[in-house]
Amino acid sequence: MKSKLFTLAYRLRTLGSYGSFASFSFHVHVPVQKLEEKKFINMKEFNHDLTWLAEYCPEFSISSKNIKVLKEPSDFFNKLKELSRSATKRITLASLYIGTGPLERELIDSVNEGLMRSNGNLQVKILLDYTRGSRGSENSRTLLLPLLKDHPSQIKVSLYHTPKLRGFIKWLLPERWNETVGLSHLKVYLFDDTLILSGANLSDQYFCNRQDRYIVFYDCKELSDYFDHVVQTVSSMSLLLTQDNSVVLHPGWSVHPSEGDFKEFVSKGQKSLQRIINNAKTRNLSNHTENSGIDLKGSDTLVYPLLQMYTFGIRQDEQVTERFLRWAEPNSHIKLASGYFNLTSHYMNIILKSSKSFFSLLVASPKVNGFYGAKGVSGAIPSAYTQIAKNFFSKVLNHHQENRIELCEYERPSWTFHVKGLWYYKPNARLPLVTFIGSPNFGYRSVYKDLEAQVAIITENKELQMQLHNEQQSFYDRTITIEKELFDRPDRKVPFWVKLVAFFMRDFF
Repeated sequence: MKSKLFTLAYRLRTLGSYGSFASFSFHVHVPVQKLEEKKFINMKEFNHDLTWLAEYCPEFSISSKNIKVLKEPSDFFNKLKELSRSATKRITLASLYIGTGPLERELIDSVNEGLMRSNGNLQVKILLDYTRGSRGSENSRTLLLPLLKDHPSQIKVSLYHTPKLRGFIKWLLPERWNETVGLSHLKVYLFDDTLILSGANLSDQYFCNRQDRYIVFYDCKELSDYFDHVVQTVSSMSLLLTQDNSVVLHPGWSVHPSEGDFKEFVSKGQKSLQRIINNAKTRNLSNHTENSGIDLKGSDTLVYPLLQMYTFGIRQDEQVTERFLRWAEPNSHIKLASGYFNLTSHYMNIILKSSKSFFSLLVASPKVNGFYGAKGVSGAIPSAYTQIAKNFFSKVLNHHQENRIELCEYERPSWTFHVKGLWYYKPNARLPLVTFIGSPNFGYRSVYKDLEAQVAIITENKELQMQLHNEQQSFYDRTITIEKELFDRPDRKVPFWVKLVAFFMRDFF
């Protein structure tokens, strides 16, 4: 009943422009007439009320013709291999970890093929998380050692170690548990001047049956350079993998992340990261004309990189997300997805109390949660997320917002769900104006613990908007709308101890 009221409310508020209820359905593809593409961006005409984004982060103007949305994990995998083989100058890969199965080895073979073809000209940088990349006797480090030995002058493997994992805590926490303190959660895949941004890691599930998002920016040198600098800067403060599988400090970096002075390490890291941001924003100012802001070479799309590295005082993503949720126009529609739904209290309060937008929040059903069926304590994680979703749903009802906010569960047999990001539809619009895509899940970990990066993309190009619309539609087509009765089902019963964990340890999810 609640979903019908939600849909009816949204249709009534959009009826004025189209005159028929039949034009709207949240889970049905909508045919859209192709319109002529603009030749350039004029900031006085184009989306003037989002110009505040440039206050927080660099701004890149590119052509929508250079952007493609990939649909399936297999598309992502094949594109990674293709670009690895054809790269001639640089490959930069930042991921939580690289798996050790046949598909991951196939990807590394493609990187090796690119190195062999380049006659020594190709440079490869790989950034992984230290704790996740070191888990188990066979891990990301052991996978990459042959590549490191065969091409010692062309490849560097860096392992980010959070400075918060140190002393007694580091001694106490075993593998897996030590990953709760903080990670590098970045997902940046760069080949020459072509960049892939995603929420997916480099592991077999993400190549086969774990649904995520993937956007390719072809021949976008300035944007690629920026993310290359970000990865290089994080790498410089990380530990460098050697050919004997030991780690050392990077040349030029003097403070150990877990053994050196915490404040000194954080201060140096903050200054290095802020320098990249400031340099990029300075270049933006020099590129802007006095009157129009941006008017460059057929560009029709704006891209804003958003970093979230709370430990180092970098909070672009958090600040922009909060302001964006408040900024959203009355009767607009935000579709927000999180593979691990655990909104911060700030995001939750804005959605429930401040925002005037409609919301469709997309979460994983227990069976498509990545931890479903896991052994030990990890096997209870889907139940913990069920409890978190139930608590949020109760808040929606208590605030009488069920006609404005709906919660949808993704279901797909034999698949897992790792999608994250948002799509923003202006009032009466059938296509999205804005999308956020990258690594953050909008939860406590993303904001306060891990290193994250995503981009806000703003476009009025109808072809790119249609790609983004079809992308979100493909996810929401596989959902059910949550009703109160769902949480009363026997299969959704959450053990009492899991409820306690979900309450007291929310910031670990």
